[in-house]
Amino acid sequence: MKEFKAEQLTKTYGEKQLFKNIAFSIQEGDKIGLIGINGTGKSSLMRILAQQGTNPYVEEEPFEGEFTYPHDYSVAYLPQETKLDPEKTVLEVVFKGEAPIMRAVRQYEEALLAMEEKGYDEACQAQFEKAENRMNETDAWLAETNAKIILQQLGISDLQQKCGTLSGGQQKRVGLAQVLIAQPDLLLLDEPTNHLDYRSICWLEKYLQQYKGALLVITHDRYFLDQVTNRIFELDHGIIYEYQGNYQSYLEGKALRLEQEKVQQHKQQRLYKQELAWMRKGVEARRTKQEARKKRFYDLKEAMKSNQKEEADWNIDLATTRLGKKVLAIEEGSLAFGDHVLFTHLNLLIQNHERLGITGDNGTGKTSLLNVLAGRLPLTSGVYEIGETVKIAYYTQQNEGMEDNKRVIQFLQEVAEETRTKDQSIVSVTEMLERFLFPRSMHGTLVGKLSGGEKRRLYLLKLLIQQPNVLLLDEPTNDLDIDTLTILEDYLSTFPGAVITVSHDRYFLDKVAERLLLFEKGEDLSLYYGSASEYFAEKEQSFRKTTKKEEKPKEPKVEEKPEKVEKKKLTYMEQKEWETIEEDIEQLETSISEIEDEMSQNTTADFVYLGELQQKLDETNQALEEKLERWEYLSQYV
Repeated sequence: MKEFKAEQLTKTYGEKQLFKNIAFSIQEGDKIGLIGINGTGKSSLMRILAQQGTNPYVEEEPFEGEFTYPHDYSVAYLPQETKLDPEKTVLEVVFKGEAPIMRAVRQYEEALLAMEEKGYDEACQAQFEKAENRMNETDAWLAETNAKIILQQLGISDLQQKCGTLSGGQQKRVGLAQVLIAQPDLLLLDEPTNHLDYRSICWLEKYLQQYKGALLVITHDRYFLDQVTNRIFELDHGIIYEYQGNYQSYLEGKALRLEQEKVQQHKQQRLYKQELAWMRKGVEARRTKQEARKKRFYDLKEAMKSNQKEEADWNIDLATTRLGKKVLAIEEGSLAFGDHVLFTHLNLLIQNHERLGITGDNGTGKTSLLNVLAGRLPLTSGVYEIGETVKIAYYTQQNEGMEDNKRVIQFLQEVAEETRTKDQSIVSVTEMLERFLFPRSMHGTLVGKLSGGEKRRLYLLKLLIQQPNVLLLDEPTNDLDIDTLTILEDYLSTFPGAVITVSHDRYFLDKVAERLLLFEKGEDLSLYYGSASEYFAEKEQSFRKTTKKEEKPKEPKVEEKPEKVEKKKLTYMEQKEWETIEEDIEQLETSISEIEDEMSQNTTADFVYLGELQQKLDETNQALEEKLERWEYLSQYV
């Protein structure tokens, strides 16, 4: 079993020490969630790890410490902000690497694309036959099939598109496909669910659950953490704490740790007071023989300082302006960009205390609807009305007006020097910054020096001190740490105005939304009265019932055209596969029947065993579906 060990890791950023002398080990099969307040060094730690192994493609991150791992240990890294070579195609990026299998798959895909463009050109046919032989020699068919599944599930179909033409979200998905296809020993993912819709998130959860290597993931998605991880690393004030189990186990473990720390801190305080009293006596005789005790006093004093951590239990106790009965309303609204219609005949009434979640497929117009409600985008047709007392704060996906050369305090003072709390007390922006975990030492820091999450927290604070009564939140969980999200959720639960949120985060929607507006490709907008978990559970059941015939059009185009136009007969390896495929299908069908019988006969209420059977049944059904698709493909050339 491969092991990756880190010892005495220390990282300093400017004058700030992120962590000092931390150590941990990662075993094959570990699924680790890395959590902590923004600015504590999670992404820096991940970048340091990404420099190790045999295939790192990252900029150098200076650090102190040592790593131990096998000579052939491979690492792949998905950064929070993916930057791809704009001149390279998606094909060149996702099949990047010089491993024989990766080269074979890349050459095969290039040959397929060439045949699709040039048809019966003899040079293309010769290139295709050579690439096909190379696939047989390296036994790369499984890797190619796995790559196609990954690309399809992440919504990547055009492999010839230049990366420079992709949106930020599309680049993130291409980057994710790249590292998943690489199949490294250690997979490092920084916020992988950003820009993914629910369908892709569910698929990614299942993929990572079955991943054979090790995984270290930074994510705000608590359901995702609960489903995928079996260990949690928490980075807190330069120390790394380890917990066994998933996110739920972490919450239980941390509660116990904090309770124990309180007891220990109380003991230290009592001992400190005793030592302080002794130091103040000024006994002359202690000059030499009591030097050890004096040293212990100063050591204890330092320990007391280090234990006085800033608690993440801060609150957002800001006032809001009065909101009348009339808030926002759309009547028979339609929105289109040229021939691309986002929605038609939308009737939407937003009242005071509204808690509306907007979710659905990517690219269907969720953010565009928020822009309409914010008054930034006119409807193509229909009527939009806004109440006279409405004061909107729009938390966009971009940090608007946040210039890197401004100071943190200056960024807030542009809006106000002070604000009011719910009890009408006046609070300065300096104090509000401290409440938002920006200590006074950071108030003069340039915005450009902040981490991505710290910028998002500062941007949120700037909006809230303006005392809005309607909040429009576009993917608020992106780049915010879990502690900040927890406090934001608590604030929204008592917010007296209206809250409209675009999100794919099931946990967040469960806590802040009372009804959902659903955007789904090919369907009219619809309202769902219930929780996000209930809706997504229903969606998952419908995904399972989707027939193979309905899914077939979603397959990547790169496979369909060459097969129909160019391929005329089976290769040698395909002929061998054809001879046994029907027997394989029959065996899989028999296995499914046996598993279902075993589940129906289980009367012991052994839920662990039933869960194992259900997982086995899902895997066997997936294998059968793949075999049936493979049979249909091969049968065309028999």
